[in-house]
Amino acid sequence: MKPRAATPASGVDTCLDVQGVARYFPIGGGLLQRALGAPQRTVKAVDGVSFRIRRGETFSLVGESGCGKSTLARLVAGLDAPTSGAIRFADAALPGHRIQMIFQDPYASLNPRYRVGTAIAEPIRFQKLLPRVAVAPRVHELLRHVGLAAADATKFPHEFSGGQRQRVSIARALAGNPTFLVCDEPTSALDVSVQAQILNLLRRLQRELGLTCLFISHNLAVINYVSHDVGVMYLGRLVEVAPTRVLFDAPKHPYTQLLLAALPRLETRNQPRPPIRGEIPSPVDPPSGCAFHPRCPHANARCREERPELLEQPDGSRTACHAVAEGRISVGVIPERGVAHA
Repeated sequence: MKPRAATPASGVDTCLDVQGVARYFPIGGGLLQRALGAPQRTVKAVDGVSFRIRRGETFSLVGESGCGKSTLARLVAGLDAPTSGAIRFADAALPGHRIQMIFQDPYASLNPRYRVGTAIAEPIRFQKLLPRVAVAPRVHELLRHVGLAAADATKFPHEFSGGQRQRVSIARALAGNPTFLVCDEPTSALDVSVQAQILNLLRRLQRELGLTCLFISHNLAVINYVSHDVGVMYLGRLVEVAPTRVLFDAPKHPYTQLLLAALPRLETRNQPRPPIRGEIPSPVDPPSGCAFHPRCPHANARCREERPELLEQPDGSRTACHAVAEGRISVGVIPERGVAHA
C-alpha cells in the first residue's frame, strides 16, 4: 500500500482522527454537454464526515447500499484522496504498510495466477520487511495463524473455498505487519456459518496483535458483534455515532431505529417488520435540509429546510436530528416492538 503522510491525531488514545472529510465525483460534462453550456454535476459520495477511532478498538460504519461506506473506507486506506477534510493517524511517522485493507470479495481480491504463498509474500518482498530466506517461513507462519496449513502455500486460489480464500486475504494483509486494518464488508460474500468463523478470526487477531480496525458492513448483527463504536451513514453523512451498546439499546435517530426494526427477533418472528418507506434520494440531487426527511415519520418544516449537525448527547453518542434535539422523538423506540411513531 502506498505510503501516506500523516499528522498527529487528537487525544492520547486516538489512533485515527477523521475531520470533515468529503469526496465528490464529477459526472457528465462530456464534450457535447460542455459545448451546450450544461452545468457540471457532482455526486457527493462522502459529505463532511468526522469521527475518531481509539487504539485497539473497532469502529464500524453501517448503512444502506450507496450511503458512502466503501468510499470512506478507501479514503482511510489511502486508495483515494478526499476532496476536502483531513484524515490523521496518531503516529506522524506511520508508514503506508502499517495500514492494510481486507476486501469484500475473496474471489476477486486474489490473483488467480498466483499461488497463495506468492500472494502473501508479495507485500513482504515489495516492502523489504524481511531477508529473502525468512520470507517463506513467515508465509507459513501467517497461514497457520489464520487457520490454514503451511502446505497451502503451494495451492492456487481456485483450490480453496470462499472462507478459506478470505483467510488467505487476511494473511496477506497481516504480512505487512499492520497496526490498522480497513475491513470492507469482509464477510458479505460468505455463507452465514463461514461468516461467524471469519469474524471470530478477526476478533482473535485484533486481540492478539493489538490491531485498530475500521469495519464496513450493512449487516447490523455483524456490527453488533465486532464493534466498540458505530457510525450510521445516510447519503454520505453520519446521522448517529455511538458506543455499540448504546446504539443497540437506545437508538436515537429515526433512521437508526428503523434499521434496528428490520433485525429479526425470536420474540417477534411471526410479526411483520415495518419497512423503511421510500427510496434513498439521489446523491446528485440530495434533498434540502435533513437528507432523511422524505422518509422520516417525524419530519417537520425545519427538517425540510435546515440540515442538522451531529450534537453530543448525555450518554456519549452524537445524533444529527432536529426531532431528537427538540424532544419530538422517543429515544430507544424501535417500531417493531410495538411503539407507535410520533
